[in-house]
Amino acid sequence: VFSKPARCSSLSLNAEQLIVVCQKTTMSNLFSPPLYKQRHQFVIEFVKRFAPRKVLDVGCADCRLLTTLKVHRHGVELLAGVDIDCAAIQRRKHALAPLSSDYLVPGDRPLTIELYHGSVMEKEPCTKGFDLVTCIELIEHLDPGDVEKFSDGVFGYMVPHAVIISTPNAEFNPVLPGLTGFRHKDHKFEWTRAQFSTWALGICWKYGYSVEFTGVGEAQDRDVGFCSQIAVFQRDTELNAPVNNTYLVPQVYRLVCLYKVVYPSLQDNKVFHRTLVSEVLYSAESLRRRWREERDGARSDLTSDICGSGSAEGQGVYRCGRSVRVPLLDVWASPRVQALCVDVQHLREALLAGSWVQLDTDGGAIVLPDEDEENEEEEQEEECGREFAFRLEKRNITEDWDADLG
Repeated sequence: VFSKPARCSSLSLNAEQLIVVCQKTTMSNLFSPPLYKQRHQFVIEFVKRFAPRKVLDVGCADCRLLTTLKVHRHGVELLAGVDIDCAAIQRRKHALAPLSSDYLVPGDRPLTIELYHGSVMEKEPCTKGFDLVTCIELIEHLDPGDVEKFSDGVFGYMVPHAVIISTPNAEFNPVLPGLTGFRHKDHKFEWTRAQFSTWALGICWKYGYSVEFTGVGEAQDRDVGFCSQIAVFQRDTELNAPVNNTYLVPQVYRLVCLYKVVYPSLQDNKVFHRTLVSEVLYSAESLRRRWREERDGARSDLTSDICGSGSAEGQGVYRCGRSVRVPLLDVWASPRVQALCVDVQHLREALLAGSWVQLDTDGGAIVLPDEDEENEEEEQEEECGREFAFRLEKRNITEDWDADLG
């Protein structure tokens, strides 16, 4: 989508490229939000509703859909993409890398992202086992003779639970200003609603799927359907449709994995404990700071400085000797800690499993150093340092006098 069409005339474009640029600009001006965002939003809503764990985007191109899904994953644990354009994947693959926030606030579930270079018509094991396969504005780029091979690969070999396919609606083309021919120079065909329906129903009959038709981008006062028509296929498990398991495993893999990244998640024990310790210490420090502020505001009440003899849980922050104790029950009251541990016992066991947080002898409170004691020790060390420096200087002066007199 070109947001500044006025600059197109200054670019070094040939006539064919200029037509494509103008067509894209027209499409972006006709729909708000842009049509590609509406298609992506449709997929997001489907993922939100049906919660597939594994999603494959066939013809991922610039990885825009995958980039959107990694944010709105709704329980997705594997995102994969396949495209014939290696350069496009290489340009955009780093947009799928984890952000700093993904490490600071890890997700509840693991997420792996994989990008493959190769033809969408190849039958390879890495494309099997997906809950959802998306094919957004791709099928029209195939030669008509390859559509059947593509269909057999997706529905016969991959056998996903659901498939979302979108393609331009040829009946909508007269509504688009200045459009002659197909919408893109690489389109080999563009189907009418009847043609799309005929193909989709044939898929259902052959491979055991049901289908629903919808779309995005509507025309006002024109009965031409959606600008981008969408078919949502779902495998008809009730009919126990046969699955073709006769495909041979390829001896040479034609899909090449160009990129793979694993996001941090709380399912990883190291990530979980690091996150838990961070949240626990933050909560404990906040409670200690609040306790000190309240204590400093009421110095006459000395009871808070006395070590209690009962259970720490529920009695609030208190001082014991040269340390401050923060009850686990108070720490667990933090919503972010509760999101990690179902109860105080779970929290205690998780902290005892490591050595990052010090607990008292009965495991009921977190032990933190008393800042007042630390400040006093620092002052004493500084005073001792000054006294030592003074004595050393005095000794040097005396030695100098002795040398002069000798």
